[in-house]
Amino acid sequence: MPSSRAPEPSELLVVDGYNVIYKSERYLARMDETAVGDPFEQARELLVADVAAYAKGRYVPVIVFDAAGNVSPERPDLSKAGVRMVFSPAGESADTVIERLVTEARLAPQAVTVVTSDNTIRATVGGVPVTRISSDVLVADVDTLTVEYEHANSERQTQHMRLEDRIDPAAREKLWRMLRG
Repeated sequence: MPSSRAPEPSELLVVDGYNVIYKSERYLARMDETAVGDPFEQARELLVADVAAYAKGRYVPVIVFDAAGNVSPERPDLSKAGVRMVFSPAGESADTVIERLVTEARLAPQAVTVVTSDNTIRATVGGVPVTRISSDVLVADVDTLTVEYEHANSERQTQHMRLEDRIDPAAREKLWRMLRG
């Protein structure tokens, strides 16, 4: 019996985390330079949620963060909401990690989409089967997804708030006839 489940996504999505964060007021607004500890934590959390929504069903998402300047550079790889987060090890840049992930995918072979506006990375990882998307494009796509979600959510809440929308149409018509009659 064939499975009714959708096939698992096979294309890798590699996101240059801090490059995207610095491209959008959406993420910059979540940075807290006065925080005790990590000022990027909330911005990263929002980016992870956005990438999870963007990648859903299409990509296997990985966000790479440069850990060299972070408060805690010895971070393990983490996964949240189906998004793998990779922090570059001490002495290694996020660029190097991104290049390695792309090379591994090419050798697999696996299609890859890289999100960054860093011209050096874009030049280094180009070629088949790699698609390059600028950070600005991802930010715009996420903004569009957010607006669509908020609109759909608002419509659902409005529909469920009205009693007449929750009554079976035949029963509703019968009630209207009784009230008019």
